[in-house]
Amino acid sequence: MSKMSPVQKLMRFTGRLRYILGPASSSPLDHEMTPENKALLKSQQEATVQWTTVTRADGSTYLVPKDPTDKSLR
Repeated sequence: MSKMSPVQKLMRFTGRLRYILGPASSSPLDHEMTPENKALLKSQQEATVQWTTVTRADGSTYLVPKDPTDKSLR
C-alpha cells in the first residue's frame, strides 16, 4: 500500500468530520441584505471613518485616531 501524503491525510480527516458533523452551511450571496445587516454595516463603516492606518518602516501597521486631540487609547 502506498504511503498517503499529508494532504491526503487531511482530506480524509476532514471527510470524516463532515460525516460526523454534517456539511458546512452556506447561504446564497445573491439575496438582499436584511435591515439589521444594513444597519450593522452602516455603523461599522461610520466607526472606521474615525481611524487612519499608519505603516511603520518594517511594514507593520497600526491604527491611530484621525483627530489628534483624541486621547481615548493613549
